[in-house]
Amino acid sequence: MMRLYLQDLIRLDQRVRFLLAGGFASGVSWASRFLFNTVMPFALAVATATALGMVIGFLIYRSFVFPGSSRSLAAQLGGFLLVNLIGGLVTVAVAIVARDGLLMPLGLTEIAAPAAHAIGIMAGAVANYVGHKTVTFRTA
Repeated sequence: MMRLYLQDLIRLDQRVRFLLAGGFASGVSWASRFLFNTVMPFALAVATATALGMVIGFLIYRSFVFPGSSRSLAAQLGGFLLVNLIGGLVTVAVAIVARDGLLMPLGLTEIAAPAAHAIGIMAGAVANYVGHKTVTFRTA
C-alpha cells in the first residue's frame, strides 16, 4: 500500500495542492450546510457554511499551498477576505440560481439543494484560485 506523507504533498504542483486544500475546506463547507440548514434558510445556511470553509481554507492555503508569500499576515487576511467575499458571493448566487432556476424546474427536488450548493462551490473555486495566487498570497 502506498503511503502519502506531508513532505510528498508539499512537493505536488501548487494547483494540485490548491485543489486538495480547497476540496477539504469546501467539503467542510458543503457538509456543514446541512447542519446550518436545520436552523436557518437555505441562502443563509450556504453563506454561513461558506464562511466556515473560508476560515479553514485560509489556514490551509497559507501553510500548505502558498507558504512563500512575502505579504504580511494582515495583508494576507485582507486579501483573503476580499477574494473570498467575491468567491462567496459567486458561490451563493450560483447555488441559488442552480437550485431555483435549473434543478427545481427539472423536478430534481430531492437533490436540488445539495447539488446546487456543490455547483456553487465549484464556480467559486475558480475565482478563488486566481485571486489567492495574484492577490492574497502573491510572492512579490
